[in-house]
Amino acid sequence: MSTLHTVNKSPFEKSSLLSCLGYAREGSSVLLYEDGVYGAVKGTAVAAKVNEASGVKFFVLGPDLKARGIAEEKIIDGIEVVDYAAFVKMAAENDKVQAWV
Repeated sequence: MSTLHTVNKSPFEKSSLLSCLGYAREGSSVLLYEDGVYGAVKGTAVAAKVNEASGVKFFVLGPDLKARGIAEEKIIDGIEVVDYAAFVKMAAENDKVQAWV
């Protein structure tokens, strides 16, 4: 069963991303949006945790990066920047969507 995990809180204010990583299994996807996009930035305290999540695909919502002034070049290697249409497609293609708030 495939699961799309969505995280919209900053990992520097809430533990949503770390909780998500504890439950995300191989084959899962994690989409970071709203303030959750801060979890996709290279060189942060949480970047190592994201890199350690083996078998989990990470995505970040491009419009939310732009709204926060984060350049795509600052995103952890391997995280795919997506748009709203891709977000909707991922939600429809996965068996389950788990929101981490």
